[in-house]
Amino acid sequence: MRMADGGFRPAYNAQLATAAGSQIIVGVDVTAQGSDSGHAEPMRAQIERRYGASPESMLVDGGFLSLEDIDVVEQGGCRVYAPPMQRPRDPRSRDRRRGRYDTPATARWRRRMATRGAKRVYRLRAATAECVNAIARNRGLQQFRVRGLKKARAVLLWYALAHNALRGAGLRTAALAEA
Repeated sequence: MRMADGGFRPAYNAQLATAAGSQIIVGVDVTAQGSDSGHAEPMRAQIERRYGASPESMLVDGGFLSLEDIDVVEQGGCRVYAPPMQRPRDPRSRDRRRGRYDTPATARWRRRMATRGAKRVYRLRAATAECVNAIARNRGLQQFRVRGLKKARAVLLWYALAHNALRGAGLRTAALAEA
């Protein structure tokens, strides 16, 4: 994988899907692909396999999906909330680009993300996915000390299991305190 210093080294890209509100990890994946693009649909499908239903919506980082992902994810019955990609400022280029790349699903997504309600929903991502990623780094999950995708995935699954056990205990404590 290409590194920030311009060099190439063995590395893995870990993906975590979290439930908004509870911060429970509901999906994990590890790839050797440097880019996050293209992982939204496999994660949605993994969640559907695990829980028997597709998530109603996904709050996705802008670099995590491509326009093709939006089509496929929304066909699976899941609404995508992600910041729109930047368009050229020249109106003629915008029209040409929209006509060439936007499908009905991506056009709906662009209209949805222009609304205040969608922006409010997307803000929840900071309290869920970003928070869980920060917790993972604080707990020492910064790099894998194993070789091979299967071993790296096993480490990430063990981390998710431990995280969910701790988070579940915290949620139970909070629920008991409210009662």
